[in-house]
Amino acid sequence: VAGATALCDVLDGGDATASACARVVAHEEEADAITREVLLAVRRTFITPFDRGDIKDLITSLDDAIDQMQKTAKVITLFDVTAFEPNMREMAKIIVKAAETTVEMVALLPAMRQNVGRLNELAELITQIEGQADDLYDAGRKALYLAHRNGDPMAFIVGVDIYSHLEKVVDRFEDVANRISGIVIEQV
Repeated sequence: VAGATALCDVLDGGDATASACARVVAHEEEADAITREVLLAVRRTFITPFDRGDIKDLITSLDDAIDQMQKTAKVITLFDVTAFEPNMREMAKIIVKAAETTVEMVALLPAMRQNVGRLNELAELITQIEGQADDLYDAGRKALYLAHRNGDPMAFIVGVDIYSHLEKVVDRFEDVANRISGIVIEQV
């Protein structure tokens, strides 16, 4: 959630863009450390709450989401972008919602049998969020094309690259939700 919030701050644009990008990178580095800790703990633990492979796949999927946020910040930094399209900012808000929903899902896993209904609702919510992001992605690319078709092709290319990374962030959260749904199906 902290990485998603920092990414949302990035897309607010302006003079704070560079510092917000640095915060995304810092959160991604923290996530890498947590991923390493979890993988080490899984290797050292004899009895795990559910299948070791599922734990590894889940932490890897979570890490993939913040890795994609970092890639988005990297593109923004690389091309020195400080002004963002409305649909980009809307996608950032959706990413925060996907992150918050994912946190709720993960918190329900220790008592998944009692929370199966809520876990299924949240997985469906993430799917809906991903659909909203796809719609914003398509509309945003179209708006970029219309704005730059007779003008600045590089602005179009950079904008499409940013949209693509934002859309991939939401896709990674959907991957996490699918992973959790798979764990629930196996365990309940």
